[in-house]
Amino acid sequence: MTDAEGRRAELAANLARVEERIAAACAAAGRPREDVTLIVVTKTYPASDVRILHELGVRHVAENRDQDAAPKAAACADLDLTWHFVGQLQTNKVRSVAGYAQVVQSVDRLRLVSALSAAAARTGRELDCLIQVALDADATGRGARGGVAPEGIAELAAAVDDAPGLRLGGLMTVAPLAGPYAGRQRAAFDRLMELSSRLRATRPAATMVSAGMSADLEDAVAAGATHVRIGTAVLGVRPRLG
Repeated sequence: MTDAEGRRAELAANLARVEERIAAACAAAGRPREDVTLIVVTKTYPASDVRILHELGVRHVAENRDQDAAPKAAACADLDLTWHFVGQLQTNKVRSVAGYAQVVQSVDRLRLVSALSAAAARTGRELDCLIQVALDADATGRGARGGVAPEGIAELAAAVDDAPGLRLGGLMTVAPLAGPYAGRQRAAFDRLMELSSRLRATRPAATMVSAGMSADLEDAVAAGATHVRIGTAVLGVRPRLG
């Protein structure tokens, strides 16, 4: 077996296990399997892995660093993939990200909204935006890994509504490592769902709820997440590839 064949077999087995977990979590929650979209987080892994994942049926991939993502997206431009940007995004990277990402899941400040809108206008594309909610927000209203405090959602949602080229898709969170929700993933995801319900009361199209990773996808599905972001459980733990 060649290295490529071995890698394909490894990814296929991992993907099957993750699929079983999502299906079981949906069944336990009384939700249809098609309610939950799997996004494979391909950060630090090469374009060759993205190609294998596409062959295996994956259609949503996520990256968190533009310097890795941009060349990888270019190398896979012939594939029908939806690219999600999930990392903290600096405004000087927005123009590049807007060139390949269809969804930016880490919108957490007004400056980023205007930068994304300008970049979308320049590229003639429409970007779906998720507001990243920080459930560990400190007095500054920001979380350790980005995001805006729940109190800041309304202001950002209004800004996205008014921004040409942007569509408000919904909310995203990362289970916090500190604060009242540390170690309480299910409670964190339940809180995100409450915030999502409030948002959908005035913006019924903002249905996306992105939550849950390899370790806690079951909690996210049980809470009602529509998208789970899975990296390690699919790609494994390997040293970074150049």
